[in-house]
Amino acid sequence: MHAHSGRVRDQWAAHNPGLDTSSMEIVTLIKRCTSLLDRAVEPLVEGAPLTLQELDFLVPLRYEEEPVIARRLAEDLGLTQAAVSKALAKLERRGLIERTPNPADRRASLVTITEEGKRLMDALFPRRLAVEAEMFQALGGTRAEVLQALERLAEVMGDHVEKTAGDRRR
Repeated sequence: MHAHSGRVRDQWAAHNPGLDTSSMEIVTLIKRCTSLLDRAVEPLVEGAPLTLQELDFLVPLRYEEEPVIARRLAEDLGLTQAAVSKALAKLERRGLIERTPNPADRRASLVTITEEGKRLMDALFPRRLAVEAEMFQALGGTRAEVLQALERLAEVMGDHVEKTAGDRRR
């Protein structure tokens, strides 16, 4: 664990002896990894007409042959429908995606990437992949173990989110 986060956890535990602070180890590392990943790839979008998060929205759209339902994007990206709707509105205003009403469900919209969106993806995403590949190359033989641990973490977290969402609906 990072020295600063260990100190913070120890302080919380000392002042709140009954409080289970064990999750801080995992959460702190997740947040640190996310921050480091963003810092590594952020220079790629400096001066570009979109953010890293917006680039993430375009990734699943780039090679889709059929329009995608916005709700599926929210599920795939692990975001709320409100967050996806807001991001899609910005991308649409800038001409990177198009949204059309879904004839099968008037409450849903169908999303497609525009030619300009494709051009941006083709310019930026391969460079992002190269930065990420270079960063993770140092994992060497432990890459499979890291992937397995991350898959398990995502599974546990997803199960918990689904369970608590189900509990709230009751």
